Amino acid sequence: MQDEILSQNEIDSLLSAISSGEMDAEELKKEDEKQKVSVYDFKRALRFSKDQIRGIARIHDNFARLLTTFFSGKLRTYVNISVASVDQVPYEEFIRSIPKTTILNVYSVEPLEGRLLMEVNPNIAYSMLDRILGGKGTSEVQIDSLTEIETLIMTQLFEQSVVNLKEAWATMIDIDPILEEFENNPQFLQMVSPNETVVVVSFNTQIGEVSGMINICIPHIILEPIIPKLSVHYWMETGTKTRDPETYQQLQNHVREIYVETKAILGKTNITVEQLLGLKENDVILLNQSIDTPLEMVVNQQPKMLVQPGKTKNNIAVQVLEVFEGGIADDK
Repeated sequence: MQDEILSQNEIDSLLSAISSGEMDAEELKKEDEKQKVSVYDFKRALRFSKDQIRGIARIHDNFARLLTTFFSGKLRTYVNISVASVDQVPYEEFIRSIPKTTILNVYSVEPLEGRLLMEVNPNIAYSMLDRILGGKGTSEVQIDSLTEIETLIMTQLFEQSVVNLKEAWATMIDIDPILEEFENNPQFLQMVSPNETVVVVSFNTQIGEVSGMINICIPHIILEPIIPKLSVHYWMETGTKTRDPETYQQLQNHVREIYVETKAILGKTNITVEQLLGLKENDVILLNQSIDTPLEMVVNQQPKMLVQPGKTKNNIAVQVLEVFEGGIADDK
């Protein structure tokens, strides 16, 4: 609140009231000295600053991208995962906010203490299961009727996904996530005391045409050792270090020494299986390449340049005629 500027008339009126005794200057002074009291809810203790919450959000933005790629490959369907919100709430409040029957994965994250919880909305979990079993991803299987085989399949899926969590957290600390429990009833899961502050990262998730939420619950005890690394100041320092000219030059030199596979394509053609099975010694296969046309050189399966064949010092060789736009030789 900005200080108000009094007009000359208001100042004169105030002085007149004090002089006449209508207002007591000492009482006004005492009121100003009274300590201002703000309401604080101990059940919703805020143990992380806004800056630290933003740091946690950055980590899990990366985790969402990694999960999107991972599940897209596993389920072979459209997957989109993005961070919806990051909040700090009492553990009891988080447990009340999730469905009574859902998919709960509990991970240990050594060397950090405590355990991390990933809650997957039943709609999303059923869709994943249906896709893995060959369906269209619209199954309405009830969670309390999962068979042992279905439970094992889902457990293995979320066990495999921990590599993405490890990679996302690598900017802060190297962790070794291990799936310890697979539950479907939140009431049976008591990781911390009900009033303990936890950070809840919520993800908007879409699997094919099915949408829902994935929530990650991180107790304060896990984050406590890395709190200093969650600030913007730490990220800026880290970014500055990665742009060190000497380090950049060393990285560039290492990249230049990496071997890549190169091939000169003599020509291509299409034949039927019947023709392939009928080939005999001395048969000739006609290629779609003229002897007067330059050959295509590919690097790691990507076309990079045009070349012509020849010999040098009794070795078969090719001479570069043209480098494609974006080719590896552009910078030379």
